[in-house]
Amino acid sequence: MESILQPQLPFTVTLLLLLLFARLLGEIMERFGHPAMIGEVIAGVLLGPSVLGLLNYTSELRILAELAVFLLIVLAGMEIKPEEVRKSIKGKNLLIAIMGFIVPMISGFIIGIVMDLNWMLTIFISLCISITALPVSVRILMDIGKLQSDIGQKIISAAIFNDVISLLILGIILDSRDSITTISSIAISILFTIVKVSLFVAFIFLAYRGVQLAAKRIPVIHNKISNLVLILKGKESLFALIMAFVLIFASVSEVLGLHFVIGAFFGAMLLNRDFLGTENFDKIRDNTSGITMGFLAPIFFAGMGIQFNVLSINNLWLLLLVLLASFASKILGGYFGARMAGLGKRESYTLGMGLNARGIMELVIANIALQNGFIDTSVFSILVLMGLVTTLVSPLFLKRSFNKLDKLGALQQI
Repeated sequence: MESILQPQLPFTVTLLLLLLFARLLGEIMERFGHPAMIGEVIAGVLLGPSVLGLLNYTSELRILAELAVFLLIVLAGMEIKPEEVRKSIKGKNLLIAIMGFIVPMISGFIIGIVMDLNWMLTIFISLCISITALPVSVRILMDIGKLQSDIGQKIISAAIFNDVISLLILGIILDSRDSITTISSIAISILFTIVKVSLFVAFIFLAYRGVQLAAKRIPVIHNKISNLVLILKGKESLFALIMAFVLIFASVSEVLGLHFVIGAFFGAMLLNRDFLGTENFDKIRDNTSGITMGFLAPIFFAGMGIQFNVLSINNLWLLLLVLLASFASKILGGYFGARMAGLGKRESYTLGMGLNARGIMELVIANIALQNGFIDTSVFSILVLMGLVTTLVSPLFLKRSFNKLDKLGALQQI
């Protein structure tokens, strides 16, 4: 939060400090075999109010963070095929997403009962514990090179499911916060939300069918794309067109009350090598990766660290319970869901650990709750700390677990 008494550094100086510290600590982490994002978050904590107090989280940084999230999601969507996501949540695999959400949600309600919290505060704590941050999971899996693995696909699919359900519940609360006095008003709000989701699903389905039909005429599509790029005079015109295409999906998602990351992810998934051509696909991906991973993502993760303020936390018991529940319930939920879906013990543990990172989506819900008066600053800081700790610790355990899986697989092939 910004301080009125503390003068703000110029925005360019803020960016310079964030980028230098984030890249430096990220590089150090990578030298020790850990994901760069851990160092980037620590950089924000050091520069923020918790340690040095040099920087505050400003509206300009918030805008850059949203852009970083958008481009991270575009990168993830371009690497994942719709058929793979559908397969990951089909049949028993759906149990992974369901258990990964329900078990943490129950643990949040138990905290509310134990700490004698009001029901609205309990709901928001439960939501923040239940969520898996899609952008953070994507970055972690990218850093350790497991985004396109079978378990990585299942983690992403479960994260999408968790995010969508959490945002739907959030939408119901916000839609009915002024008229949530009767069962009928709640039922109407739920029905309205279901209608909005159905419209979004129909939009995605029609777009997917359109891309499938276009794929049957691949040579014609490739020629038209190439001719269009030649006609346009501006530099990187194809990149601009692709971003506009994804923004259409993100905009539809937000208009219908969902977070823009949901629409952006599905829009980016439709952009594959078959549709764009290998040369165009690689060029767009490289351009997106350069600006995202080299500049915006470090700023975004450092910004997460800045938002944390240890001095505002005044309920240590609630903090301990939230941290314990966030780790145990998410890992157990993913583990049991994966076991029910037929995965082995080591694969199930790895998947549960992969669902444990929170970060941006959890902060989105926490910020909305704070702005609408559902939680106070102390609870907000607890939720931010929970997001930071899970984001920092999960990559370490997830990488170690994947390494053990790889070694086990190599031994079985001998």
